This record gives sequence, structure tokens and C-alpha cells, in this order.
Amino acid sequence: METTLLIAVVAGIALLLFLILRLKINAFLALLMGSILTGIIAGMPPSTIIDTIQKGMGGTLGFVATVVGLGAMFGAILESSGGAKTIADFMVKTFGLKNAPLAMVISGFLIAIPVFFDVAFIILVPMIYALQRKTGKSLLLYAIPLLAGLAITHAFIPPTPGPIAVADILGAELGWVILIGFIVGIPTAITSGLLFGKFIAKKIHVDAPLAVAEETPTATPPIALTLIIIGIPIVLILVNTLTKSGILGIENSQFVASMELLGHPFAALIIANLLAWYFFGLKRGYTKEDLFKITSKSLMPAGTIILLTGAGGVFKQMLTDTGAGKLLATSLNDLGFPVILFAFIGAAIVRIIQGSSTVAMITAAGLIAPLLAESSYSQPQLACLVIAIASGASIFSHVNDSGFWLVGQYLRITEKQTFKSWTLMTTILALTGFITVSVLFIMV
Repeated sequence: METTLLIAVVAGIALLLFLILRLKINAFLALLMGSILTGIIAGMPPSTIIDTIQKGMGGTLGFVATVVGLGAMFGAILESSGGAKTIADFMVKTFGLKNAPLAMVISGFLIAIPVFFDVAFIILVPMIYALQRKTGKSLLLYAIPLLAGLAITHAFIPPTPGPIAVADILGAELGWVILIGFIVGIPTAITSGLLFGKFIAKKIHVDAPLAVAEETPTATPPIALTLIIIGIPIVLILVNTLTKSGILGIENSQFVASMELLGHPFAALIIANLLAWYFFGLKRGYTKEDLFKITSKSLMPAGTIILLTGAGGVFKQMLTDTGAGKLLATSLNDLGFPVILFAFIGAAIVRIIQGSSTVAMITAAGLIAPLLAESSYSQPQLACLVIAIASGASIFSHVNDSGFWLVGQYLRITEKQTFKSWTLMTTILALTGFITVSVLFIMV
């Protein structure tokens, strides 16, 4: 029986990777097919396989679909209004030209909270071009810190889709994921962004492309308002988490109940959307029709992520219902193999083989979740496992990752230079993140 379950898991993963890599089949379909094969080999009746698919999909999407959808709309309004550029401009002005790399890493860290990685990078590319032309230093001195800040937040901190999906699959509270993600993100940003950026800029000199006539800049939202609206959902979620844990020492039942509603990701993101709709939209001259188009368009890429996350939930449920997850957990315990290391390595392998960090995170979460069924990990430890998976899923971005080509194209560097800069940066990011979160995992 144990051998059969092991074969079922290996066959399911092998089919998943074959379909994605060799046949170029969409990861959503590949995850479903891999789950079905796992169930068949494990000996599940056909009706039970179908029930497991429905259970895994429905159980996952009830939460993820709502949060990802709300997050996508919020980010789209912020992007369209110029809020992302407001933050970057303010950081450069505050820290000065000499400390522009620090300004870039903080800007990337903040902007990627509501805005997708690739969109945020494209918005801010003109700013790093301008910095390079002004200083004459390598473009990588500003690009690497910006990319590190964007990549860290994109992988570590909700409401970006990856950590939301993994947190839901593992049963980790988003408040703890945000808190642990911020803590781990700071040394990771310093190492992979500032220190490595300074190092590689001395090795590879890159000039910004020749300036073209720029459009007259339109007025951007005030920085204070922008930071407040971005911060509101994060603060609400964090306060709710800390209130429920008893850390804040608040015993007022009415306050606790209010925070349980307002601090839930659903309510927190709805509030953020309403504020963005009014202050970034209506008050800045956007019509209701404009805002409707902006938010509707943002849901198209969100739909792909939602379905992919649901399929990851199906894979997790299949491992749980067949008993394969329990078998893996027992085997790892017998070998003395730390679950946090398994989480990191599992995500890293999938990431390197097929490229997508989101697919890697969701696949690894599906493997890890059944191992936690009979464990007694605390919420902070579950959040550490989320960040360990996110770290593994960020490692060694190369030619099978769209981000590799996006960075190379906008920085106007060769593939070899992209490997030496971007790929190495993502690897340093992943290793620093994993080492830091492993220490936290032992402490919390």
C-alpha cells in the first residue's frame, strides 16, 4: 500500500511537469490531470476522485478568489492614478541622489504590495533610466535594488496572489504571513538588492537607452494619501491577527468582534477599494465608467491566478484523501528531514524546472499541506513555512521565466548579463530569505 501511494505521488508530479514542460499545456489543466492520475494509481473510485476535485477546488477558491480579485482591482486603480510613481518620486527626493538605490528598494517593496511585479517594474523603468543619465553610473545600481524590492514583496507579502494562495492551502493566517514576510524581507532586500546591486554595478556597466521626448507629466496623488490607502488594509489585517493572538492584551469583546470583521482580508480590501475608488478615481477626474473599465480589465489576469490556485488546492486534497500526504509526513519524520527544508527544496525544484514562481508556490504548498494535518505548528510557524515556499519559488529565474526576458529587454542587456545580474539576484534573494525564515521558524 505504501509503495503504491509513493508511486502515485511520483507519477502525478511527473505527469504535471511533463505536460507543462514538454507539451506546453496550461498549468491549470496539468494540475488537474496530475491530481486525477494520482487518485487513479492510489486506487480511489472514480466517484471519489470527482468529489475530491470539487472539494479541493471549492475549499480553496472560497477565500482566494475573493482576495485576489479585490487586490487586483485595488492595484489597477493605484497604477492608473499614478500612485506608484508618487511613491518612487517621494523616496528619491527624501533619500537624495546619493542614496537612490535605497530609495529604489523601498519603493519596490511598497509598490509591489498592491501592484503586480511586471506592471510595477514597467511603470518605474523610466525613473531608473533618469537616475542613470543623471549620475552616469551603471543602470544596474538602481535596477537591481528596485527589482529586489518588487520581487520580495511579490513573493512574501499578501495581498499578492502567491502568498495568499500558499497561506490558504497551508491554513496560515494572512496577518502572520504579512508580519513574517516583512521581517524576512528586510535582510533579504539589503543583501540581494543593495549589497549585490552595488557589487554587480561595478562589474557590468549598463547605460540607459537614449532619452526620447517625454509626455508632460500629469499630477500624481499626494504621497501621504497614497501611503495611507495602501497601509490601511495591511494595518487592519495585522491588528486583527495580533488582537486574536492576545499579544496586544485587548480584552474588550466589542473591539475584538469589530476587528474580526474589519481586519478580515475581505473587509480590509473592500475598504481599500472604496477609498481608492473615491480618492484616486472620482476625486481625480475619473468617471464611473473609466473606473469600471480599469477594474474590469484587472480581473482578466486575476482569473488565471484564481483557477491555477484552485487546481493547486485539488492536488493538495488528492494527496490528503489518498493518504499519500500522511505517508510523506511519516517518511520525512523517520528520516529526520525538516519540513521547512522540504518546503524550500520542493518549491525550488519546480521553479527551476518550469519557470513560474506562482506554479512553484502552489505545487509546493499542495505537497506540504498534507504533511501538516497531524502536526501542531503554531500560526507563526505556518507563516514561516509560507515564506520558505515563497523563497524556494523565487530562486534562479532563467530562460523559462518571463521575468528573465522582461528584465533583459527593459535594461537592454544580453542574456549572459541577465544571468549574472537578475538570475544571481533572485538566487541570493531565495537563499537569504530561506536562511532568515529558518531562524525565525526555530524561535517562534
